[in-house]
Amino acid sequence: MILARAIDVSRSYGSTLALDHVNLEISAGELVGLLGPNGAGKSTLLSLLTGIRRPTSGRVELGGGDPRRPASRRLLGVTPQETGVPASLRVGEVVDFVRAHFPDPMGRAELLDQFGLSDLVRRQTGGLSGGEKRRLAVALSFVGKPRIVLLDEPTTGLDVEARRALWDGIRAFHAGGGTVLLTSHYLEEVEALARRVVVIGGGRVLADDSVAAVRGLVAIRRVSLASPVPLPRLAGVAGVDREGDRTHLLTPDADRLVRDLVAAEVPFTDLEIRPTSLEEAFLTLTSRRS
Repeated sequence: MILARAIDVSRSYGSTLALDHVNLEISAGELVGLLGPNGAGKSTLLSLLTGIRRPTSGRVELGGGDPRRPASRRLLGVTPQETGVPASLRVGEVVDFVRAHFPDPMGRAELLDQFGLSDLVRRQTGGLSGGEKRRLAVALSFVGKPRIVLLDEPTTGLDVEARRALWDGIRAFHAGGGTVLLTSHYLEEVEALARRVVVIGGGRVLADDSVAAVRGLVAIRRVSLASPVPLPRLAGVAGVDREGDRTHLLTPDADRLVRDLVAAEVPFTDLEIRPTSLEEAFLTLTSRRS
């Protein structure tokens, strides 16, 4: 069963096109990572799937219905990028308040334990650190035993230990049959949790593949140099871009590329090698497949 779907969806903010004809399906039982740089359109897509915003064109479905309808949203749990809770309430009181809105909520002790919050139950939320508040916000999205949870940058502000504890909570929900769509611009985070990765950049879906495939694609390096002569055709070059007197080449093997330039006796100066952005790598590689 498909729990969330975007069909040829575009979304504009004035003259800015945030999403450009996006298609996406999330089936029951999947744990999908939505990966991309900041400003890629990840949060906009989640706001459409949760019914907070409407698409400019196309159609969005949640549980087969309109996500703006309460009946559709009953199966949904959400943690947006920014959340807030009353500073004077204790952690346990916040959890109890949210639990009261559901007919069959998750047990308080179980929820707090699953997300490493048991020791904070009597702490006022105003005295929590930013990371502790983030863990509470993520935990609250699971209170109502949702069928699908949408998490927007769930580990922002967390240290390594807290991040891994939160990962364990997400894994436990998924192992029990739950469905998760989480956004991140960290490949490591998506790799730790998801089997399927959707990469978005510039408002478009650039790739929808396995973690292994994504890991290979983002190994691309950007080699920049200045040369007084045109460069010959070189093996292993995924893309070439010229900017003034500099040439930028995308390649999975920067060392080999430099050796080939030297072997071909190509004069060059100001050599620079750096990782590409996700958007650069995927725009180049997906354009070769189209």
